[in-house]
Amino acid sequence: MLLTAPRRPDATVTCELQVTIHSYDFSMAEPTTTPLAAALDSVGDRWTLLLVEALLDGPRRFGDLQEQLPRIAPNVLTQRLRRLESEGLVLAQPYSERPQRFVYELTASGHELAGALRLLADWGARYREGGEPPRHDACGTPVEARWWCPTCEQPVEDAETGDLHFA
Repeated sequence: MLLTAPRRPDATVTCELQVTIHSYDFSMAEPTTTPLAAALDSVGDRWTLLLVEALLDGPRRFGDLQEQLPRIAPNVLTQRLRRLESEGLVLAQPYSERPQRFVYELTASGHELAGALRLLADWGARYREGGEPPRHDACGTPVEARWWCPTCEQPVEDAETGDLHFA
């Protein structure tokens, strides 16, 4: 944009103004307020849960993960692995120094996501056309997830979970 303003009748001042717009920095946003929002901050990106699922069977190299998730771009895979590592869900152990290469495996916290993944997969099977929910091998009945107290060794009803809220 070019601005011209007369200072004196015989002089002209010219000013060029440059404006730069930065994208929004989500790290500066308000802290998450719910447990679900906190979980989504860690694993809510596209491909992240599929990557965790791929690592549930054991350690994998980068190429193995690319084969298991063929539509993921290499730069996105690298980005997701680094994010999971920074969140403490994945451990990257070098197996080659030149070139530097890693084998990736889930930490104990990463393995804890298995239950949530099973629930999501069950939900997807129930609400997808033609999907089949998991069934009990002994009788063939669809299984249901329930809250369980390991101390009391009793099932816990939704009303007994106190301040636990779901979206």
